[in-house]
Amino acid sequence: MFDARLRPLIDPPLERLAAAARQAGWTADGVTVTGFLIGMLALPAIAFEAYGIGLLLILFNRLADGVDGAIARLTVKTDRGGFLDIALDFIFYSSVPFAFALANPTDNALAAAFLIFSFIGTGCSFLAYAIMAEKRDLSTDIRGQKSLYYLGGLTEGFETIILLVLACLLPTWFPTLAWIFGTLCWITTTTRIYAGWRAFG
Repeated sequence: MFDARLRPLIDPPLERLAAAARQAGWTADGVTVTGFLIGMLALPAIAFEAYGIGLLLILFNRLADGVDGAIARLTVKTDRGGFLDIALDFIFYSSVPFAFALANPTDNALAAAFLIFSFIGTGCSFLAYAIMAEKRDLSTDIRGQKSLYYLGGLTEGFETIILLVLACLLPTWFPTLAWIFGTLCWITTTTRIYAGWRAFG
């Protein structure tokens, strides 16, 4: 919901970090894969209830996710880079509720399952729309220059980051946060499916 509005604020510092990373020899794909591997360490950290460490690893992953795109814009955007970015993002996002389920199955498992179920809704509607948009040569840069069409919604990247941060800061609130955010995800999914039904008729 807020991603497009935040772009003018977050792009300049990301571009500076990207320039420094590029000078140090990093490629966009290298940052993507490294950020993913380090971010996935949040799964065992949260599973063992080391929530502070999990939070730091999540934030590192999200920072890398911004820097890799900025590096690509400074050099060249590739289909491989776009594919890696979106595929690894969805795997990472779903790993966090799974980690909370492992940390406290009794209290968290059902809410975590609902949240992952909701992520499937937002993810498949997002990707299905992007595929159809590509077939019709549709494009948008409202959320910056991307490798595929980014359709917005109530729950986007910024909102998901806020969820993950709050869950790590308030782990006992995870079930409540998951049920609320999962419900918002289904609102996003419904509006995206409706948008696709209207756009591709």
